[in-house]
Amino acid sequence: CFPVTILRPNNFLQKSNDTYFFTPEAYQEALDWLFVQMPNYQIDGQKAYKPGLENITKLCNFFGNPQGKLKMIHIGGTNGKGSTSNMLASVLQEQGYKVGLYNSPHLIDFTERIKINGVNCEKEFVFDFIQKLRNIPEEILPSFFEFTTIMAFEYFYQKKVDFAIIEVGLGGRLDSTNIIKPLVAAITNVDLDHQNILGETLEEIATEKAGIVKPNIPIISGDERDLVKNIIQQKAIENHSEFIDATRISTDLETDLKGNYQKKNIRVVLAFVNELRKQNIKISENSVENGLMNVHQNTKFIGRWFQFSENPLIICDTAHNQAGLEMVFDQLNAIDKYKHIVLGFVNDKKIDDVLKILPKNAQYYFVKPSISRGRSPKEYENSLISAKIDFQIFETVDAGFQAAKIKCKSEEMIFVGGSNFVVGEFLEKNL
Repeated sequence: CFPVTILRPNNFLQKSNDTYFFTPEAYQEALDWLFVQMPNYQIDGQKAYKPGLENITKLCNFFGNPQGKLKMIHIGGTNGKGSTSNMLASVLQEQGYKVGLYNSPHLIDFTERIKINGVNCEKEFVFDFIQKLRNIPEEILPSFFEFTTIMAFEYFYQKKVDFAIIEVGLGGRLDSTNIIKPLVAAITNVDLDHQNILGETLEEIATEKAGIVKPNIPIISGDERDLVKNIIQQKAIENHSEFIDATRISTDLETDLKGNYQKKNIRVVLAFVNELRKQNIKISENSVENGLMNVHQNTKFIGRWFQFSENPLIICDTAHNQAGLEMVFDQLNAIDKYKHIVLGFVNDKKIDDVLKILPKNAQYYFVKPSISRGRSPKEYENSLISAKIDFQIFETVDAGFQAAKIKCKSEEMIFVGGSNFVVGEFLEKNL
């Protein structure tokens, strides 16, 4: 945690009679300061993780509990949270609602985390909210995610959204977002990820994610395995909450999000629509169909099986855990093109497991994400050699991509992924 003595910085603020003025430069310096001063899981890993709701409860109390004044929807799960939340937001927008959306992490700009109807929150708001750190009591000492969570709550409250869709950050039971009391919640699926925090087994992780189940609030399950369903359903029974199995929904509806895995997420969205309708929330069939087919346009969502260009074909995807990568690599294998695959990982990635599922008929370009958790490919070069794949090593994402671009012929393709940070760097440099 950061000491309160540094909560009155002068280096990034233009100060006059205790008034702090926004400029683009001041905003960036304030944001840089925020990332450095506050424990941030995306950058620092496990040491930044602050489990439990005591701190976020104090923080929300300090700001007047804006989350209690909003109609909220809660979405957890290992994979699919972002896609599902954006599809649902798009559906509600098509119906004419004003929809707040809180996702993490961002790919390019911090303001992507907090959106209303596809528009990022204003940088001025972020800048002004960071100044409020100066007034937070010393005993609270929020983490980065706790602070950004209350920032989202306050923004949605000030902007008077009709609904706020809140994505779980990590896990569920002890996640900061679990302070909310939603209209309905969902767990898209459960797979092995963040085992150093959530547990080593599927049962342990499912139990943590089922912690978002609350008394008398419907819970949707999108996982197809009985083991996971049973854990979530048992938690629902304990809380006298309706359990909805989204896997039983049959539909031919499609979405403009092109990953094959989106078919599973569509069923969760349809389960949400059914439950919201039960609460007398109007959502027409046209809104559902149009919302699913206009997610990119309505929410500006990118990064999930995102086609960057057609000639040559360039795809990027943020899948980063074993289950997510397996689905993405399966879809890659189905494309009849020689592939140039740019991959990078963070320090806690089990590289040997990933190497077992790599697509064949490909040239690999392993890169290092430019964050402190980014893992240099030189550290696992021996594993790459043992895997007997055709590879090169690069110390930056852009260097690896440029090398792939030079070698890629018009009839071939490039894939960029392995980490949110790899995709974020790629998009920031090339969009």
